[in-house]
Amino acid sequence: MKKQSYIPEGYKPSLDAYDTQRAIAFIKNTFQEEFSSVLNLKRVSAPLFVTEESGLNDNLSGVERPVSFDVPAIGLDAQVVHSLAKWKRLALKKYGFSVGNGLYTDMNAIRRDEELDNVHSIYVDQWDWEKVITKDNRNIEYLKLIVRAIVRAICNTCDRLHVRYPQLRTSLCPEVSFVTTQELEDMYPDMSASERENAYLREHKTAFIMQIGGKLRSGKPHDNRAPDYDDWQLNGDIFFWDDVLDRALEISSMGIRVDSEALDRQLALADCDDRRNLPFHRMLLSDELPLTIGGGIGQSRLCMLMMGCAHIGEVQSSIWDEHTVKVCEEHNIRLL
Repeated sequence: MKKQSYIPEGYKPSLDAYDTQRAIAFIKNTFQEEFSSVLNLKRVSAPLFVTEESGLNDNLSGVERPVSFDVPAIGLDAQVVHSLAKWKRLALKKYGFSVGNGLYTDMNAIRRDEELDNVHSIYVDQWDWEKVITKDNRNIEYLKLIVRAIVRAICNTCDRLHVRYPQLRTSLCPEVSFVTTQELEDMYPDMSASERENAYLREHKTAFIMQIGGKLRSGKPHDNRAPDYDDWQLNGDIFFWDDVLDRALEISSMGIRVDSEALDRQLALADCDDRRNLPFHRMLLSDELPLTIGGGIGQSRLCMLMMGCAHIGEVQSSIWDEHTVKVCEEHNIRLL
């Protein structure tokens, strides 16, 4: 699938091809340093694929098809990961991480059913992170504390980038506005979910939109979320206003993870009771895994936001349809 690409009027890249590559490396290295320090995270290696029978692959909104292949040497089918939300929680237990400590890793995925437009690609690159918490941390105030820390790391990275490349003009607001999806629906009842996000971010510039997954009073969820990693009452997405694209840009999806009670409730609500017998779910329902908070932070999206790019293809190498390639060439959008 693809949407029509948005072409900003008079767009011209701020950096040449070589400085673009250098800036991408600078952003990734600097942000890893900033956010791993503020959240007390250690880097670990992560899988590109998992076995289908493990139940470790994330189902995202529930409709995306994983890229699958057989592995004759072990007689099982494998799937390219969609994200690492479940794997990270097992890794925290395996490596013996204690409360207040966590991990992060580079996550690369193929989402073949993804829409293709200025901010969506079938190639996904993000920092996946997960941190051990206590039962007392499972509340909105702790969630907000972590969100503010991540936003601070993002803004610090952007400030350091501007010292290196003063020709870049992206300005990010460090003050986070918090709003629930039900509050958004009440504010903008006649808008779609994405229209609500744009309306709110146009005014507030940086926001954390909370409580995604459950049905709102309209009978529809703001967006779909898998029932077995985030607690739908304690999750959300970090958005920044993107002046170049004139829209809200989601940078991170994150949340306090389900405990046994939340998992039990959400599996029933999502009609996914068949997952209860998968190894990961059995461990979680039996309280054998640590309580955690975690999420993913888009690497390419962060780069395009800070560098003022008009298309995600300017900061990552992927595949695009012929029309998109032609339109981008005609409007100074340099796809890698």
